[in-house]
Amino acid sequence: MGREFVELFNRWADNYDKTVQGVEEEYRAVFEGYDAILQEVAHRSSGNVLEFGAGTGNLSSLLLHKADKYMGVEPSEKMRKISEEKLAMALYDGDFLSFSKPSWPIHTIVSTYAFHHLTDKEKAQAAAAYSQLLSEGGKVVFADTIFINDDAKHDMIKKAESVNYLNLAQDLQTEYYTTLPILQTLFETEGFTVDFKKMNSFVWIMEAVKS
Repeated sequence: MGREFVELFNRWADNYDKTVQGVEEEYRAVFEGYDAILQEVAHRSSGNVLEFGAGTGNLSSLLLHKADKYMGVEPSEKMRKISEEKLAMALYDGDFLSFSKPSWPIHTIVSTYAFHHLTDKEKAQAAAAYSQLLSEGGKVVFADTIFINDDAKHDMIKKAESVNYLNLAQDLQTEYYTTLPILQTLFETEGFTVDFKKMNSFVWIMEAVKS
């Protein structure tokens, strides 16, 4: 359920905000247009919003200005503390599959740079759970590294290795990055209509609307 990565999140917490602004050359392409990606996810969100993997609160701060109600879920204690200082509000300990459900109806479920911490089997479980949480017209808006197909993923790993971006190459091989067809099928199976928008050479936004 992504919990195997919590220690990584805790170690990364203090430097995360610098990383997403492109200070690390190895990950610069992954976070290219980071602010625009967050703005796009926020723009597609409406009503009562549930955010998974709130991290250090960068998307959360945008959502608080437009959501009717907001709840943020984050498994890393260190990242939650940073978020809570930024936002002056509490986040909840949890993950994509294990979390305290809000007392109010949910209209939009969002996440950025986090859904790849679930295996495809766990992603399917999440899609099924979100289908139950959302009414018709409710939606899931996720921005994450996704590949067109397995060949594109393998090509990106080789490209990273060729320029000695060995940490990036290892991340792409050890975390659970999926493909557009798999993700589309997982959500369509649970009654969603799915669209994708490419944001940079790694990141796509998926908008899945409950039919």
